[in-house]
Amino acid sequence: MKTAVQQIMLGTVTGSETQARNTLQRIKAAGYDGLELNRFMIHPSSLMIRLMTRAAGMPTGKGGNLNWKGLLQESGLSVISLHADLGSLEREADAVAQEAKDLGTDTVVITGMYRFDYSDEKTVRDLAQRLNRAGEKLRGAGLSLLYHNHNVELLQVKPGLRAYDILLSDTDPEKVNFEFDSYWFADGGASAGDWMRKIGKRMRLWHVTDRGCRQKGSAMTPILRQASVELGTGNMDLEGLCAIALDNGIQGVVLESHNNWIDKDPVKSLEVSAEWLNGRF
Repeated sequence: MKTAVQQIMLGTVTGSETQARNTLQRIKAAGYDGLELNRFMIHPSSLMIRLMTRAAGMPTGKGGNLNWKGLLQESGLSVISLHADLGSLEREADAVAQEAKDLGTDTVVITGMYRFDYSDEKTVRDLAQRLNRAGEKLRGAGLSLLYHNHNVELLQVKPGLRAYDILLSDTDPEKVNFEFDSYWFADGGASAGDWMRKIGKRMRLWHVTDRGCRQKGSAMTPILRQASVELGTGNMDLEGLCAIALDNGIQGVVLESHNNWIDKDPVKSLEVSAEWLNGRF
C-alpha cells in the first residue's frame, strides 16, 4: 500500500529545480511514498493547456523542463502512476508505455475527457471501447490502464443509467480498471461509498480529498462555500470510505486538492493531510 501526492497540487511550488527539490523533500518527510505524475506537467505544455488548468484553479507551473526522474530518485519518492490523455495513448501508446516504465511505474491513468458529451449513451459506449483498445495495448507492454473520474460521469444517459454505469459495464476488467475519486462523486451529490462498493476489486487506486467549509472572517450569510479541505478537517465520511477502499484491496492512495489550501500553501496542506493518512495506511 503506497500513499502519494497528485502532481497537480505542486504547480506553484516546483517552478525551479531548487524549489522542486525542497518540495519533494518535505513530501518525503511528511511520510508519503511517492507522486502521481501528469504527462502534461513533466513536459513543456501548450498555452491552451496552461490556460485551461489555470481556469480550473490548477496551475501547471513551470516544472515541464525539470528532470523529474532524477529529482524523484534523489528524494527517495517513487512514481505510483502516470496520468495521460486518451488521445496520446491512441496516437503513441508505445511512447507512453516506455515513459511510464522509465519512471518506474506499471500504471497509466486516463482522466475524464474534455469537450465530451457524457450525457449521450452512444458516445459513452464508444468511449468504453476506446478505453478497452488502449488498455489492450498497454497490457501488451506489461502495464495497466485505469480510468479516473470527476463528477461529469454522474450524468444520466437515460433514466436510471449514468455514464459511469456504462464505463463499468462496457469495459473489460482485463484491460481497464479504475482510480476512483470520492471527492468528485460527493461533489456531484452521489454516495461515494455506494459507488466504491459497486466498483469493488476493480478499484485499484483511491483519490482522496476531504470536503468542507473554511470560514474567512464573518460570514455574510448562513451559507458557507464548500471546497476541498485537508483530510480529517471536513465533512466527508473518510473513515467509512477508507474501510471500503481497504476491503476493495486498493494498491494505493493519492491525495489531491486543487486549491483552498491552509494558508494558501499546498505543501503545508499536504503535510496536514499526511497526519490523517499516516494513521491509516
